Amino acid sequence: MVKVGVVLSGCGVYDGSEIHEAVITLLALDRAGATVVCMAPNVEQMHVVNHRTGKPTEDTRNVLDEAARIARGKIVDVAKVRADELDAIILPGGFGAAKNLSNFAAAGSKAKVESGVSRLLRDMHKAKKPIAALCISPTVVAAALRDDHAHVKMTIGSDEKTAHALESMGAKHVVCPVDEIRVDEEQRVITAPAYMYDARISEVATGIERAVKELLRLAS
Repeated sequence: MVKVGVVLSGCGVYDGSEIHEAVITLLALDRAGATVVCMAPNVEQMHVVNHRTGKPTEDTRNVLDEAARIARGKIVDVAKVRADELDAIILPGGFGAAKNLSNFAAAGSKAKVESGVSRLLRDMHKAKKPIAALCISPTVVAAALRDDHAHVKMTIGSDEKTAHALESMGAKHVVCPVDEIRVDEEQRVITAPAYMYDARISEVATGIERAVKELLRLAS
């Protein structure tokens, strides 16, 4: 049975993992018979956003604790996960990818990735184990692999500013509709735009399900 790591970044689109994307990912993996290991960094969130008003609050929250809400409590610290324990890895999107897994939201193309996430992504890539990234999370993969000069072909949909940032980090951006995916067979990286578009959940689900299918194909 294929074992897939799901890297979460909190709980909620504006300051953590995009919940629809995370749940669709978990459902698609389960339906395919994969074993899932949910994980997140044990760090404080960049900030906490009131999802009703869209405004930051004075609260503080822990990324691992918040991600546990999506994982129904079954979650581990990403710092304790080794690449040899997994067959593949996938990162749902949400602003948490750009705020908690990395500082892309603030630093753009000069972004740095949280140490545990960076180490695991680089080790998975070196081991030629497939990586999938949804929505904004390709920026995390690009930043993590920047120094490896991987030049991964990936997509965040069609947003020109984010695409330019990806290419500044050494990736090669490819435009992609919401319900499709892009696969770099050589680098073993799969990407899907998901909610980088203002799309229906059914359209987002189609793309994510295709990404999961390709991830499992490359992992098998």
